[in-house]
Amino acid sequence: MTGIVLAAGQGTRMKSKYPKVIHRILDVPMVNWVVSALRKAGADRIVVVTGYEASMVEDILDDDIISVRQNPQLGTGHAVMTAVDYLDDEEIVVIAGDEPLVRPSTLKELVFARGERDLDVVFLTMKPSDPTGYGRVVKDGNRVKIVEHRDADSETRKINEVNSAIYAFRGSFLRSAISRLSNNNDQKEYYLTDTVAMAEKADTIIVEDAREVLGVNDRIQLAEINSIAQRRINEELMKNGVTLVDPSTCYIGPEVQIGIDTVIEPMVFITGRTTVGEGCLIGPMTRIENSKIEDNVEIVRSEVSSADVRSGARVGPLSRLRPGAVVMNDAHVGNFVELKKTVLGRRSKAQHLTYLGDTNVGEDVNIGAGTITCNYDGKNKHKTEISDRAFIGSNTALVAPVKIGENSVIAAGSAITEDVPPNSLAFGRARQVVKEGRFSNNNGQEEKS
Repeated sequence: MTGIVLAAGQGTRMKSKYPKVIHRILDVPMVNWVVSALRKAGADRIVVVTGYEASMVEDILDDDIISVRQNPQLGTGHAVMTAVDYLDDEEIVVIAGDEPLVRPSTLKELVFARGERDLDVVFLTMKPSDPTGYGRVVKDGNRVKIVEHRDADSETRKINEVNSAIYAFRGSFLRSAISRLSNNNDQKEYYLTDTVAMAEKADTIIVEDAREVLGVNDRIQLAEINSIAQRRINEELMKNGVTLVDPSTCYIGPEVQIGIDTVIEPMVFITGRTTVGEGCLIGPMTRIENSKIEDNVEIVRSEVSSADVRSGARVGPLSRLRPGAVVMNDAHVGNFVELKKTVLGRRSKAQHLTYLGDTNVGEDVNIGAGTITCNYDGKNKHKTEISDRAFIGSNTALVAPVKIGENSVIAAGSAITEDVPPNSLAFGRARQVVKEGRFSNNNGQEEKS
């Protein structure tokens, strides 16, 4: 099956410098929702027709997606013409790139119905309470045509079955039909809807939930569809054993996977290809993206991006895990701690006010408050190694590259610039000097002799 996604338009009502189809729904560009639905419906080849700011759309597509450019943009029929090299499949689904809520199961049903009934084309329709503005579906036996609202007479406008612009075509019919399209109309454009009237055997499937085929034309509709997608995902998660304390304030992306008995508290954002295991607690005001969270993890009021948090770990509050951070089993990351390209070993603790960058921390290590790994020398990044059971005192600066051996202790307030052997005590700080009587209660002014 080949899927053709029409994504060439600007979407002028969005009032944006970006193409309409790259605006995001739950942090995923709407065109990628459509691509994902086609994949799950069984499409083994997907072609996206781009036009306005084409490179912006192409940049967000996966590498295996084919893109063709429609330039100039002369209607939906013309868009399919630009993809003529990919119409050699007998099963072709054509869908607009701004219909992100369509379900894969609906697309499967559409394709199955076309083949089972040997139709040239079958397309999804809906029956809205107010069909104003939609193309009406006019049926005469096996023949069907779509009459746009502006062209419909008063009798045709009484029809409440309307076109959704999602089609399943017999490939040989579509190849023939688009070659016969005419632009003899006021807009001088080629309309894909005109192919329906050419079919000897056409029919429709009325979608049960009209929200599936809602399009996005402006930012108000974008927000409405975002809310529908949010409810759909959250309800599915709750049906499958996830607790959402306040679903209305949880924003979870379509590719996120969450295990049973995990509790998601209010004001949580989980996006990208994130997986969250079983029995976790994701506390309020937390954002997680493209990360792997194993079972029985607690993350509270923190930022986690492209990180790996292992079973039993505790993160937060007010922690930040940047790309490449790995928090091993039963390790603790506390408030105002930042990890970047750092492995924090099993049962190790960095509880507060610490930056660990480009660092490997062993098991059972204690990182004191105010510790910094100085990983950047102005030109290059360097690694810090902290071995098992080391104790790093508060307010320590570890100037990379440097290695701290097993069971070693770094005294508080030290600046360490050289390797420390195992089982050692190291300190690097100026000797304390006390000048008694140097200052008195005279606003800090030195006494005159």
